[in-house]
Amino acid sequence: MTSALPHDATAQPVVLDAPGLLSDPDLHARLAGSAHRILAELVSGGAALGWVEPPSRDEVAELLGHVVSAVRAGDASLRVACLDGRIVGLGYWLRYARPTHRPHADLEKVAVDAAAQGLGVGRALTAALIGDAREAGIEVLTLDARGDNTHALRLYRSLGFTEYGRLPEFVAVGERRYDKVFCMLDLRRRD
Repeated sequence: MTSALPHDATAQPVVLDAPGLLSDPDLHARLAGSAHRILAELVSGGAALGWVEPPSRDEVAELLGHVVSAVRAGDASLRVACLDGRIVGLGYWLRYARPTHRPHADLEKVAVDAAAQGLGVGRALTAALIGDAREAGIEVLTLDARGDNTHALRLYRSLGFTEYGRLPEFVAVGERRYDKVFCMLDLRRRD
């Protein structure tokens, strides 16, 4: 069940990077539980986050551990969004492991609590992750999204991502099939 957030139109999300998050013992302690709550609720509602069934707490904790390790190695960025001190979103990218792809990274997840959607949280998270990629010298930031995820695809386009491919009916959720849409942001361009 999604809990309501105070709907203050002037509230802006605070977006923390991994060092900021990890340096706050209270937020760090709440990260795994909050991430699990957000991801499980979104997947239960049909969100396209890579799971058909809601992930377990252990799966989310393992995922976060992997991302934090990659951040410490300089191969990832993790961002968490808070409203009124409550974690309401998270996102991360990971550098590609293959040696020939190391200059590039993949934006793997951006997830926003259903109660905080429409408040600019996803935009703030994604913009911060793009900034981190530029700072890390990432040349091309890629992502893929389920074809029916029109809100996310519109957000990514508005931030400069372009579609470079599509696999028709590639994503299987039970009997339903969805396109897998590939997008990229070329950070080598200097406008």
